[in-house]
Amino acid sequence: MSVDRLIDFFEHLTPERVADIPAFYADDACFKDPFNGVRGVEAIQAIFAHMYRQVDSPRFVVTDRVVDPGGAMLVWEFHYRRRRGGPDKSNVIRGASHLRFDADGKVIYHRDYWDAAEELYATLPVIGWLISRLRRALSAPQ
Repeated sequence: MSVDRLIDFFEHLTPERVADIPAFYADDACFKDPFNGVRGVEAIQAIFAHMYRQVDSPRFVVTDRVVDPGGAMLVWEFHYRRRRGGPDKSNVIRGASHLRFDADGKVIYHRDYWDAAEELYATLPVIGWLISRLRRALSAPQ
């Protein structure tokens, strides 16, 4: 499988296409992000299905990549609209995914890196105010 096919899959992911994850991930693949750590293609499918229940209009855009035969780093933006708990506006989380592939080219390791404090918590009304104050208190003087 090519990285281009995988990127196309994620950039055109829909609730219905979550069922196609086994075409891209090995049966015992590992997935980790700031909120989840699972093993197995069914558990990975459950995470992406859950995403569609939590937010509106989720969409991934891969903005950069570094690829070698055994893996890849994908830099991405995750665009979404909040369903509840805040103003109905577009949001973006910026992050990167570290991927490793098996001999068949399927993903066996998927680790997402993104700053939950900056990209998510800071956008919430009360928590955002607290994070902003903490950030000001801890940042180096300019």
